[in-house]
Order: sequence, then structure tokens, then C-alpha cells
Amino acid sequence: MDRLISNSPEETEKIGERIAEKLKGTEVIALFGGLGMGKTAFTRGLCRGLGVDEGVSSPTFALVNEYGGKYNIYHFDMYRVTTWDDLYSTGFFDYIDNGVLVIEWSENIEGALPENAVKITISRGESDNQRIFEIEGAFD
Repeated sequence: MDRLISNSPEETEKIGERIAEKLKGTEVIALFGGLGMGKTAFTRGLCRGLGVDEGVSSPTFALVNEYGGKYNIYHFDMYRVTTWDDLYSTGFFDYIDNGVLVIEWSENIEGALPENAVKITISRGESDNQRIFEIEGAFD
């Protein structure tokens, strides 16, 4: 497991950019962490690292935002997904292997994640702005 520390939203975005360099285009990146942990900031950096310069925001009400960059990027918010029917209605399974999936609130769909999903848990560090990123899985 890799462990990275961020001390600001800007550093969180830089972590996303660094991870983007490792992607091949069909990864599932499952983000775990409570409200305000930096999931969207991380995704903004990841998207920037893949050539998306603006317009990255939380897909809270849309459930999925699509971005075109080096690869297709599908940014999911699973906060309101509580049943398998909810999950199927997002079209989630149709997106797998068709681009990079970044999933906020992966806690809600953990049983549906592919075995090779990269799991990133974000938690608060020693200060209000510090975040600890624990990364499980490999970017093959």
C-alpha cells in the first residue's frame, strides 16, 4: 500500500496529476472518504493530468460526468446509490473498460467494484487541511 500526504487542496490536485501519469485508460479508481476529504480536488488533478483543463466538478446530481482528455474519463458520485437497482440505473457497468472511471463514495458500491480496482482511501491528517491518501492496488 502506498501512502501519500497532502497539506492543501493544491497538493491534493498534484497527487491526482501524478497518478494520471500511470494510467493506461481503463482503470477503475475507487475513492473512499467522507465529506470534504478532497475527492473532487483529487479528480480535478487527475483530469488535468489527462488533458482536461476545466469544468471538473462533483457529479452529485448528475451521478456521472464525462470528460474527454487523453482517455475518456467517467466521474461518478455514488453518494445516493443504496441498492443494486440504483447502481444499474447509473449505467455503471456499461462504462467499465471504456475509459477511466473515478468513483466518489465507493463505500456505497464496494461489492460491485472490479477486483482490479485501485482503492484510494482519503482521511484527515494532523491538521484541518492535511489529507492522508492510502492507495491499494496497482496501475498496470
